[in-house]
Amino acid sequence: MSHPSLSPRRSLAALTLLIAAWLTACSNVAASAPSGSGESTVLSIVGYAVPAEANARIAEAWQQTPDGQDVTFETSYGASGDQSRNVLNGQPADYVHFSVESDVTRLVDGGLVSPDWKSGPNKGVVSTSVVVLAVRPGNPLGIKGWDDLIKPGVEIVTPNPASSGAARWNILAAWAHIAANGGSDAEATDFLKKLLGNAVALPGSGRDATTAFTSGTGDVFITYENEAILARQSGADFDYIVPDDTLLIENPGTVLIDAKPAATQWLDFVLSDQAQEIFGETGFRPLNGKAPARVEGANDPESPFPQPQRLYTIANDFGSWEELSKTFFAEQIGIVTQLLAELGKS
Repeated sequence: MSHPSLSPRRSLAALTLLIAAWLTACSNVAASAPSGSGESTVLSIVGYAVPAEANARIAEAWQQTPDGQDVTFETSYGASGDQSRNVLNGQPADYVHFSVESDVTRLVDGGLVSPDWKSGPNKGVVSTSVVVLAVRPGNPLGIKGWDDLIKPGVEIVTPNPASSGAARWNILAAWAHIAANGGSDAEATDFLKKLLGNAVALPGSGRDATTAFTSGTGDVFITYENEAILARQSGADFDYIVPDDTLLIENPGTVLIDAKPAATQWLDFVLSDQAQEIFGETGFRPLNGKAPARVEGANDPESPFPQPQRLYTIANDFGSWEELSKTFFAEQIGIVTQLLAELGKS
């Protein structure tokens, strides 16, 4: 899909109206009441901000089935880490959909989610994407990949890893660009330091970061592919690049131990081909590998999910979320935590 070349700092007034409308549509979306005649069940969904629109569309589809016709939803969306801590501290939830596995692990440790939540064939993953680089229309800086992000004067927007799962995927993708290609830990750390040094905004969530970028902040926005596609579907005007090497994003979803029985049926539907196609329509890469016939907002709507030359994964390149969480994001001692403190951006 081609886009006209416009000024990198287009009218903020027009963009503000656009984003306000988009956020109204995507934030804390609750599915409408079903038309069944049975007693209604209310399921509480708590998740990270980005899949709100996809989950709402999937809920509407499920309500047309026998299992879902007497179910309504209460939803809460925000930064993944914050949402996980909220559930741990008592926020009601039947089903959680987070950005990173460690946010589910927190609930396992708290006795709220079963330790075997990853035992199914999907290993707890309900949605996938890849890390991409959003740029201003026409790509005025000629950004091609990761190495361009550390050039002097390149202004970067990425969420804050203290609260946002999206930020952690972004940072891990940048680390793998060096470490998985023969670079030492010291070289990868130096690369991250330069990249974070170019960050002009570290919003609290992936959705807040999208708002910052589309409102005129920065030259490059490190984000989910699906978030870029959904924003463009909603009228946002920017280009995006799938780097030759990037990281596979795997978002977990699960039911809580004390969830209503309908929550398990909901999760089953989320993993169905019908629901995964809806994920695909909103920019996620379906678990079954079957892309919809057309995805508006993608660079090529008829071939929306190009295969990167090299696709990193947590399992192959980092080991596990338990290991990397300590290495990169632990309070005071994590590599990223220390870098942000050193840069005065903690």
